[in-house]
Amino acid sequence: MLSILDVIQRSADFLAKRGVASPRLQVELLLAHALKMPRMKLYLNFERVLSEAELDALRALVQRRGQREPLQYIVGSTSFCGIEVGLNPSVLIPRPETELLAERAWVFLNQLADAPIALDLCAGSGCLAIALAVNAPKSRVHAVEISGEALALARENAAKHGAQIEFHEGDFFSAAPPDLRCDVIVSNPPYIPSSRIEALEPEVRDYEPRLALDGGADGQDFYRKIAAQGRGFLRPEGRVMLELDEDGAEATRKIFVNEGWEVEALEKDYNGQARILIAHLNRR
Repeated sequence: MLSILDVIQRSADFLAKRGVASPRLQVELLLAHALKMPRMKLYLNFERVLSEAELDALRALVQRRGQREPLQYIVGSTSFCGIEVGLNPSVLIPRPETELLAERAWVFLNQLADAPIALDLCAGSGCLAIALAVNAPKSRVHAVEISGEALALARENAAKHGAQIEFHEGDFFSAAPPDLRCDVIVSNPPYIPSSRIEALEPEVRDYEPRLALDGGADGQDFYRKIAAQGRGFLRPEGRVMLELDEDGAEATRKIFVNEGWEVEALEKDYNGQARILIAHLNRR
């Protein structure tokens, strides 16, 4: 018979041998999910003996994590800006850096009068669009996503939080209403250079959708599209706010400058890396 503490220790050893980072934390999160209890409650129940059914359920989850399947896909959700977002392998797993982008955008929207309009390109799970709709409730939010499967999940996530979002399926600006004029265009587009994808961690390389990762030969394909086409969808005082690959941040800035934009900032993430580009139309 194995207690909660026994299975945590044994499973953490198993995951550590398979190169999983923070193995004990990962096991605790999986066990909390399997037992349907808050993780911190595990600490109050270390001596509790698990049933065979509970052990079987945990073993299956730990095996999947040992194969480097991301925790967020296994449990089917993650937290983004305090919002629970459903996930599956059709969508990218949101990162903390994207929360910074969301916050910059909703702060800007809340400074505007009337009913500002936001457009999220490459919406994925809908996490960015939902965060804007929840935290800038006077705004009208549009979201574009090329994957039908991802869009279905985004709609489910939005409905779960009562977020009023107009979703559009298709390729970038071509899917947006042609007369749409926005106060903010946000995006966390694919930005990994094609040649770097095979060197990514297995959790990303083998499980996250290539469509949401591959930014072309130099990682800049989607920034070129936004820089070239975005001005037609932006109001004169509007802003483009984009997540960046830290290694390509300066290249992205040059793309926007060369297309006649004024880049206000390359804001840094928690690690001090350039991560968010903020730009507006050159008014000269």
